[in-house]
Amino acid sequence: LDLNMVTERKVEDNHRQDSADLLIFIMLLTLTILTIWLFKHRRFRFLHETGLAMIYGVLVGVVLRYGIHVPRDISNVTLSCHVNASPPTLLVNVSGKFYEYTLKGEISASEISDVQDNEMLRKVTFDPEVFFNILLPPIIFHAGYSLKRRHFFRNMGSILAYAFLGTVISCFIIGLLMYGCVTLMKQVGQLDGDFFFTDCLLFGAIVSATDPVTVLAIFNELQVDVDLYALLFGESVLNDAVAVVLSSSIVSYQPEGDNSHTFEVMAMLKSFGMFLGVFSGSFALGVATGVMTALISFFTKLRDFQLLETALFFLMSWSTFLMAEACGFTGVVAVLFCGITQAHYTFNNLSPESQDRTKQLFELLNFLAENFIFSYMGLALFTFQNHIFNPTFIVGAFLAVFLGRAANIYPLSFLLNLGRRNKISSNFQHMMMFAGLRGAMTFALSIRDTATYARQMMFTTTLLIVFFTVWVCGGGTTQMLSCQHIRMTEGSERRSTKHESAWLFRIWYNFDHNYLKPILTHSGPPLTVTMPACCGPLARCLTSPQAYENECQLKDDDSDLILTDGDISLTYGDITVSTDASGAHISAGPAGTTSAVISADDLDRELTYGDHELVMRGTRLVLPMDDSEPPLADPRHRMRM
Repeated sequence: LDLNMVTERKVEDNHRQDSADLLIFIMLLTLTILTIWLFKHRRFRFLHETGLAMIYGVLVGVVLRYGIHVPRDISNVTLSCHVNASPPTLLVNVSGKFYEYTLKGEISASEISDVQDNEMLRKVTFDPEVFFNILLPPIIFHAGYSLKRRHFFRNMGSILAYAFLGTVISCFIIGLLMYGCVTLMKQVGQLDGDFFFTDCLLFGAIVSATDPVTVLAIFNELQVDVDLYALLFGESVLNDAVAVVLSSSIVSYQPEGDNSHTFEVMAMLKSFGMFLGVFSGSFALGVATGVMTALISFFTKLRDFQLLETALFFLMSWSTFLMAEACGFTGVVAVLFCGITQAHYTFNNLSPESQDRTKQLFELLNFLAENFIFSYMGLALFTFQNHIFNPTFIVGAFLAVFLGRAANIYPLSFLLNLGRRNKISSNFQHMMMFAGLRGAMTFALSIRDTATYARQMMFTTTLLIVFFTVWVCGGGTTQMLSCQHIRMTEGSERRSTKHESAWLFRIWYNFDHNYLKPILTHSGPPLTVTMPACCGPLARCLTSPQAYENECQLKDDDSDLILTDGDISLTYGDITVSTDASGAHISAGPAGTTSAVISADDLDRELTYGDHELVMRGTRLVLPMDDSEPPLADPRHRMRM
C-alpha cells in the first residue's frame, strides 16, 4: 500500500513537472508576441520575431542551465551484463516483480555523477520526431497553400534551377570544403572521433536548406520588387524539400564490403536513383491527396456544413505528411505539393467561410510552430547536453556556407540571364546571396540524429549558423536593401507576356484550364465548351451545375500568366486597343476617335493593375487584383479578345 502511494505521488509530481515545462514554452511565445506588437507599433525592423524568439529562448536556457537544479529521485545500481547492443526496453526482475525500463540514451563515465542534477534539462528536451511530425507539417503546408502562383510561375525556370541544381551545388561545395577542414583537424589532432566524407556531405545538405522568413517579412512590408520576392520565396520553399530528400539519400549511401565509407560508383548511382524515386513519389502522393480532397469536396455537399468541411480539409492535408513518411517517402515534399494542389483546386470548391477559415488556421499554426521552433533553438543552446564546440570546424563551416551560397547564386544567375527577358540584376543577386538564412528546416534536420560524435558537432555548428544568419543577416536586411538601392517599384508588377511565360507552362495551363479545373472544381469552364462535340454526353455528365452559373464570372489566379494566343483586343471605355506579341495600337472607338501607337511596355503596364475581364475561347475570365497592386483611377477597364 505504501509503495502504491509513493508511485502515485511520483506520477502526480511528474505531471506537475511536465505542465511547468510546457508552461515555459507558452510563456516564451506569449512574451514574443507582445514584443512583436511593440516592434511593429514602433516600426522596428532590425529584429524579426523569429530572432526575438531565439533571444528569449537563450535567456531561459541560461536560467535553466545555471539557475535551476531539479534533482532526480534515483538510486544507482550497477550490474554487469554482456550484450551486443543496447536494448530499447529492458525487463528487470526485482524480488520476483518485473519492471520495464526504457532506454534514454548513452551516458559517458564522466556524466554518471551529474545525472541527478539534469532532470529539468532532460524534461525540456523534446523528441526530434515532434519537430518532424507535429511542427513541420503546418509550416510547409502553409508555404504551398499561400504561394502566389502568378509570381512563382513567371519565374518558374529560375526558381527550379536555384532550388534543385543550386542546392546540389551548394551541398557538394560545402561537403568538399568541410572534408578538407576535417582532414586538417585530423592532422593537427583536434578531432576526437570519426568524421567521414558522407558526414561532410550530410552537413552540406543540412545547411543548404534556406529559410529567409525574416527577409521575406521585410520585403512584404516594404513592398520590394515582386520578382525578387518570388525568387527568394520559391527557392526557399522548394530547396527545403530538396535538402530533405538529398540528406536521406546521403544517409542511405551503402557501398558493398566492410568499409561503408569508401567511394563506389554503383552505390552513388543507387543513392541518386533513390533521390529521384523518393522525390517523385512524394510529389505524386502530395498531388494525389490534394486531388482526392478536391473530388470529395466536388461530389459532396460538405460546403453546406462549414465546420465539417474545414475539419476534413485539415485532416486530409496533415495526413499527407504522415502517409508519405509511413510509405518511405518524404513528408515535406508531399505536404508542400499537397498545399499547392489544395490552393489550386480544392480552395475553389470550399464555401467562403471555409476558405477564410483554412487560410487563417494554417497561418496561425505556421506562426506558432515556427516561433516555437526558434524559441527551442535558443533553449537548446544551453539545455542540449552533448554539444561539441570546435573552433576550427565552426570557422570552416561559416566559410563553406558562404562559398556554397555564392557558388549557387552567381554562376546560375549568369546562365539564367542568358535566356531571361527580365534579367536578374547584380543587386538582386547580391541580395539573394545575403538573404540565404538558415532556419527551422536546418535545425530539424540536424537535431534528428545526434547519436555520434560527428552528428553532435554538426548540430552545435548548425545552431550557431542559424543564430548568425537570423540575427546578423536578417537584422541587416533593411540596410542591405538601401546599400543595393533596391526600392519599391510599382512598375515591377507586370503581366507575363508571350516571351516570358514558359512554353511548358502554357501547354499545362491550357490543359488545366480546359479539362482539369472543370472536372475537379466548380470554377472551371463547362466541359461542353472545351471538349469536342462527340464527347457531349460525357461532358454534360462531368460538368458541375455551378460551372454554367460561373461561366461568365470565372476566377483564375493563373490566367494573367497566359496572354499568348494570337492578337489581343482590349476595350477601355470608348477606346479599343489591339495588340500582338510585337506591340500594340489604339484604334477608333464607337465615336470614330483617332488611332495612335503605344509600346508593348505601356500595354504591360496597363495589364498590370485592376480587375480585368478576359474573354478567351468563349470563356470570360475575371483577373483578380492583388493586395499589393494600387488601383487605377478608372475601375471600369475591360479586356476583350
